[in-house]
Amino acid sequence: MKIPRIYNNLEPFLLPNKALIIYGPRRVGKTTLLSDFLAKTGFHYRFDSGDNLKIQHILSSQDFDQIREYAQGYELIAIDEAQMIPSIGQGLKILVDQVAGIRVIATGSSSFELSGQVGEPLTGRKQTLTLYPVAQKELTLLFNRQELRERLPDFLVYGAYPEILQTSSRKDKERILEELVHSYLLKDILALEQVKGSKTLLDLLRLLAFQIGGEVSMAELASSIGRDAKTVSRYLDLFEKSFIIYNVRGFSRNLRKEITKKSKYYFYDIGIRNALIANFNNLEMRNDVGVLWENFLFIERMKKLSYEALIANRYFWRTWDQYEVDYVEEREGALFGYEFKWSKKEKQKNKEWLATYPNASLETVSPANYFDFVT
Repeated sequence: MKIPRIYNNLEPFLLPNKALIIYGPRRVGKTTLLSDFLAKTGFHYRFDSGDNLKIQHILSSQDFDQIREYAQGYELIAIDEAQMIPSIGQGLKILVDQVAGIRVIATGSSSFELSGQVGEPLTGRKQTLTLYPVAQKELTLLFNRQELRERLPDFLVYGAYPEILQTSSRKDKERILEELVHSYLLKDILALEQVKGSKTLLDLLRLLAFQIGGEVSMAELASSIGRDAKTVSRYLDLFEKSFIIYNVRGFSRNLRKEITKKSKYYFYDIGIRNALIANFNNLEMRNDVGVLWENFLFIERMKKLSYEALIANRYFWRTWDQYEVDYVEEREGALFGYEFKWSKKEKQKNKEWLATYPNASLETVSPANYFDFVT
């Protein structure tokens, strides 16, 4: 099954003497996306990998003549795993500045590594796209709404990595996710000298996995893994920058009533979350379906907003009196509240929301009506 991706045609994003940077977690299909595009493009291109020592030497050399010679005769330079190249931002800057009409594509799995290197050198010279695990919006090109709803239990247990969606065996899905967690998930972080081992990082991620949908205390996390709060904060920042977790802050315009200092964290992929806690049980055997649903909806909504280039601030809302709204969007000068309910039996705890913000809206998103919200 070939999965259609939202950026199946990169040509509209390619401009002369500009770089297109494609970020995303490992194994979400960036290399496949790039290879598929190159196979059908009319540009005369050169395709290299940042793993290649020769390419690393050329593009990190900052030698104008050497870099011009490397690109001579090509209309498009494509570099996969570009974060492996030292000072890649400077190398790409020389490419787009020194080679007339050249177009450049660079992919990178590690946001903190690649964005840190390309940000300043490529100011005004780049466009950025982010590729996520497969979105429900993308799957509507393969399945209708009934078929996707029937597959919901699978999405909530195994997530949406391309390899997972192309695998039918439960055992194979579990094996793939275990491999992702232990071989790829922390690969970029562990490459940094400041982080020596994976045990503490995995322990911290497991703690977060058990707390999705709930407010997280930095002090409690630090105490649980035997590290200080500053170190935990640094680790959480690395997790965010490497597309493992997403940090959501509390919304407030009344600091005396509303909780704002704590964060909630969601995983970019639910299968990764379930692999971290070694729980691939069917939904009817689980007591965490509500938070799986919440994580699923938040991340799918985030993909939709990103892919449609819609700008919105994302929050949760909670008061000291325990009233809450799972998800709040602030966009176009208005507030939109959403309650995520897997079961009709779940209690509503949001009656203060519209009283506090009478011009806001409030909707409940359930398995019966979630398609418009995420697609």
